[in-house]
Amino acid sequence: MARASTTSDVFNAIAEPHRRDILDVLVGGERPVGAIVDDLAISQPQVSKHLRVLSEVGLVRCRAVGRRRLYQLNPAGLRPLHDWVTKYELLWNERLDRLDDYLSALQRQEGKQDRQPKGAP
Repeated sequence: MARASTTSDVFNAIAEPHRRDILDVLVGGERPVGAIVDDLAISQPQVSKHLRVLSEVGLVRCRAVGRRRLYQLNPAGLRPLHDWVTKYELLWNERLDRLDDYLSALQRQEGKQDRQPKGAP
């Protein structure tokens, strides 16, 4: 039985730290493999392997210019990740809003206690 690829989607592809590093490099613009190798100090075969995976899942595009291959980030490929993270961002925003409300209520309560005359119940 053939083993399923562990890099068949965006989530699995970016689970590898070197692939995330490559995406970080490509945020700055289109780059040849050699420049990525220089930026990350990992071997050319490793960079090429990771670029292939990133290309297969749609995170990176490649174009040929003569003998060189130039790679660029495909931001649209990050949409599944963005959509997934957005759910959790909304959750955390709601929790932080509740915390802010609670802290504001505590401050108002402390302010009321500070304004009461000494000895007052």
